[in-house]
Order: sequence, then structure tokens, then C-alpha cells
Amino acid sequence: MVRLSDRQRFDWLRLARTEGVGPLTFRSLVNRFGGASAALEALPALSAKAKRPLVPPSEREIETEFREAERLGARLLGYGEADYPALLREIDAPPPVIALRGALACLERPAIGIVGSRNASALGRKIAARFAADLASAGYTIVSGLARGIDAEAHRASLATGTVAVLAGGLDRPYPPEHAELMEEIVETGLVISERPFGLAPRGRDFPRRNRVISGLSRGVIVVEAARRSGSLITARFANEQGREVFAVPGSPFDPRAEGPNDLIRDGATLVANARDVMAALAPREGLPSRLAGVFSEAHDAEDEALFEEWEDDLPEDDSGREPDAVASPALPAEWRAAVLGALSASPIEIDALTRQMGVGLAELQGLLFDLEMEGLLLRHPGNRVSRA
Repeated sequence: MVRLSDRQRFDWLRLARTEGVGPLTFRSLVNRFGGASAALEALPALSAKAKRPLVPPSEREIETEFREAERLGARLLGYGEADYPALLREIDAPPPVIALRGALACLERPAIGIVGSRNASALGRKIAARFAADLASAGYTIVSGLARGIDAEAHRASLATGTVAVLAGGLDRPYPPEHAELMEEIVETGLVISERPFGLAPRGRDFPRRNRVISGLSRGVIVVEAARRSGSLITARFANEQGREVFAVPGSPFDPRAEGPNDLIRDGATLVANARDVMAALAPREGLPSRLAGVFSEAHDAEDEALFEEWEDDLPEDDSGREPDAVASPALPAEWRAAVLGALSASPIEIDALTRQMGVGLAELQGLLFDLEMEGLLLRHPGNRVSRA
């Protein structure tokens, strides 16, 4: 497990809060420069090279966020720390830092996501509550997004055993606002999680980010009611991409709120009518090893070493006991830049496949890919894939 010092956690949060630095870019920066501190120092040069602003928030802003976390009794956890949710570590772009309030113990139980329409029918609400209550009594933790309708019913039905609410905005900005009281009830026995800054009111683009965390925390996701174009189906898509089970409750073909689940069933989702169906589908996966691929190479405070073997070759040799300074990957000749750009297209390709195609080592290629990304010529995708921008 990662053991971040207070200073390292501060730097991780500051880098993660930099506009234009998402989870995949965060990973690239930390691994390229050997740590968040060195990556922050390199941002001005990278910004000039990429011709786009990469300006981190001031240290005062980050100090304010730490104070707000303390005021609320919240914790800030970096990826890979001991209490960071194990299943969430498995997804392709895990949040580098999450804020959470409540009882972490509820994530020691297997988790199931329940999502659906905000404008849910009375029957849909009853179904969501029944699934949540039955699964909770069987030892599962219910995860949802604190929204109106299906989400709220799932949370309320599993309050007694502990439920997890994932927020699209800051940990102090529940949405919708009328669910502030429900959120406080959740904190008593369950958990509230956000990857967004304190004080941030959720924007439209923040909800898909939240949805990937809902599915990332869960072994499977149940869609109760959802229109064809809805956030619940985005959650189901993320669940499928993350290797989670997707369950759908069928509904009347005459109800637009049933179109989403019915479409999912036609596309291969598991039709479920009760909690027993869900548990039966999950049973064959119980006990399977998680993949938990290492993605960061931040050094321990007392040991200057790579945290994950996958990235060891990218770190400098230094036994000074401090975070490693920036280190460049082995450089490829200039002509390789054009060759790599020529090999890329709008369709994402796995980096491993690209290295085989180009006949070059991963360490050499990573440096060039990083430069192309910073110049806005390359896009990174889940699954360790890249494409031409």
C-alpha cells in the first residue's frame, strides 16, 4: 500500500485539482516525473510546450480544502492508500484523491449499485426499495448517487446497514439540496464520497464522472427505471467497461421509463426480478482475484522506491530518502515522433500493441507519448489505450 506523507498528500491534491489534469494525465505526470511534487514544478514548462494553461491552484486554496475536510470530519485519501476502496482501485482511471465522510467499514462488504430515473414511478420506487432492503439484509452495501427518485429510495431502504452515496459536486454540496438531511443520515452508518473540490456545486459534466465511481465501487449495477438517454445508462455502460455485472429490471413497453432497462436486457444485461437473482448471478464471481494493476510510482516518504513494479524503470536511483526529482525517460530519435504519429489514428490502440508494432521498448515510448499528450496531439483512453487527437 502507498504511504503518503502529509506533504505528498497535499501535492497530490494540488496536482489533481489542476484544471486540465484528469486522472489519466495525473497518472502520466506522476509516473513521468517520479512524484506529484516534481510534476508540479514541471507544469510551467509543460504548459508552455503544450500551449495550453496548466496552472495548479494556490497552496492557500489547498490548505483551505484541508481545513474544510477537518471541519466536516472528512478524510482525503490518495489512490493506493490502505483505506482507498479496493474495487475503485481496479478501474482504468481511478480518482487520484477522494474525500469521504462516514463509516469506511461499510465498504468491507460487497457493494451493489442501484440507479434509475429521477422521475420514478411509484412502482419503480417500491422495486428499488425492495432490492436495496433485501440485498442489504443479505450483507451487501448499496451504492447510489443521492439523486431524486430511485437513488433516494435505495439509500433510504439500506440506511440501517450502511449505504454509500457518491456526489457529483463537493462533499459539502449535496445535490439536490433537499437531500442534505438524507446525506447526514447516511454518514451515521454509511459513507459519502466525492472526488470533486469542497465548495464545488455540481455541473453537468460532473455527473458522468460520479457515475463511473458508482460503478467502480460496485460488483454490479442494477438499473430499475431509465429513459433511453439518461445518466443511469451511462452508469451501466461504465459498469460494463469496468467488468462489472449489469442487471436490469424489465418494465412495461408502454412506459418510457422502462425503455432503458428493456434495451439493456436486449443487449445482454441480466434480467432480474428480485435480490435472489442478483446474488445468484454474482455467486460465480465470488472469490475471484482482483486485478488491482499498479498505476502510480510515487515514492514512500522514507524509501525512495517505486510503489509498483510496472513503473520501477522510470524512477531515478537515489537513496536520499526524499521524493525523487523529475527524470526523463530514455529519448527516442527525432524521426520516431513522425513514425509514432503516423501509426496512431482516431481509433484507440493499446500501448503494448503500439510498442510491438513500432518495435521499441515501453520506457522509450512512454516519454514520447507523454510529450505528444502535452502538445495536444494524443488522447489517452481507458484500458491503457491512446489515439491521435
